[in-house]
Amino acid sequence: MDKYRLVTFVQRRIANPVIRAALQRGVPLPGYALLETTGRKTGRPRRTPVGDGLDGDVFWIVAEHGRRSAYVRNIEANPCVRVRVRGRWRTGTAHVLADDDPRERQRKLARLRLSARLNAAAVRSFGTDLLTVRIDLDV
Repeated sequence: MDKYRLVTFVQRRIANPVIRAALQRGVPLPGYALLETTGRKTGRPRRTPVGDGLDGDVFWIVAEHGRRSAYVRNIEANPCVRVRVRGRWRTGTAHVLADDDPRERQRKLARLRLSARLNAAAVRSFGTDLLTVRIDLDV
């Protein structure tokens, strides 16, 4: 089994359901946030745990599988998203930044807090095609 299939299996079947359920119930998990996109085929809300990339009124995500990530494809189809970060839902508009350096973005986020450093290490370890997503949050 290749790295992408193994990582996505573990995330989809084991890690993400547990983390998503905790976040949806309001359990604070330092370093995590919940991204809500609109399904590109179904039009239904899709919620995915992501690293807490909040920096003021901008939320950053480094997608570990790039455009293979379902939430990235959903964003490309409809950039209107919500993020539940630190117990609060915030709406915004997402932008896929193909020309941004995701490793440098992670270094910048890691300077903000320890949990970002831990998330960055996991994304680099498990990722196959890093891609930066910027969400401009509504104020």
